[in-house]
Amino acid sequence: MGKIISYANQKGGVGKTTSAVNMAASLGVLGYRVLLIDLDPQGNATSGLGVLKKNLKKTVFDLLTTDATADEVTVPTQYEGLSLIPTQTTLARAEYELGAAEGGEYIMKKKLDAVRDRYDYIIIDCPPSLGMLTVNAMTASDGVVIPMQCEFFALEGLSQLVFTISRIKTHYNKNLSVTGILITMYNGRLLHSALVLDELRKHYPEKLFETTISRNVKLSEASGYGMPAYYYSKRSKGATDYLNVSKELTERI
Repeated sequence: MGKIISYANQKGGVGKTTSAVNMAASLGVLGYRVLLIDLDPQGNATSGLGVLKKNLKKTVFDLLTTDATADEVTVPTQYEGLSLIPTQTTLARAEYELGAAEGGEYIMKKKLDAVRDRYDYIIIDCPPSLGMLTVNAMTASDGVVIPMQCEFFALEGLSQLVFTISRIKTHYNKNLSVTGILITMYNGRLLHSALVLDELRKHYPEKLFETTISRNVKLSEASGYGMPAYYYSKRSKGATDYLNVSKELTERI
């Protein structure tokens, strides 16, 4: 059975989608069968894999609000071992429909249970909020990866997110846990960043990934070209960082 992992942080601009896309692609490079689900209405993970939204016939919206199966909404990508369930901006309407549906928290879980044995990893890129889309993702997941920057405000947001995960664990998914906290956009020359990292090591020593994702221009360039960093610039620092943290992930879950 494939492992399902949500990438979540209610704070935007922390490298959540970049991490989901690049770790999904890196897992494919490592020989795993991977399905990436774009559950963010902004659709950046879809664009980040070079998939044109205007050409899509069915998306994750159809998966969550109709009888469409995961197979029917999955599209191939040009990257090794990696498939995608894409999204469009219409996904924003799903928040209301999921909230109004009886057992709406479990719809994603039911749909993914039918296909999870075909993949080694299913990665869900959640929206930057803690609404019904994120609840659906976490209810279906085995674990949560939390990408975050080394900022003091991020520490406050982390506490709120960990509390939300514990609530979902209590009410909807007793197997849910924090798989790891991933530091993104790290600059070790900044004292502020080093202090926040020390605090994280103090309070979350077993959850923090050893690999930190450094600021790297190739990561931004790769996203602009609709490519994971490994395929855009294989020897770049960003590509190496994500390959290393993906190896760590396979040891954790």
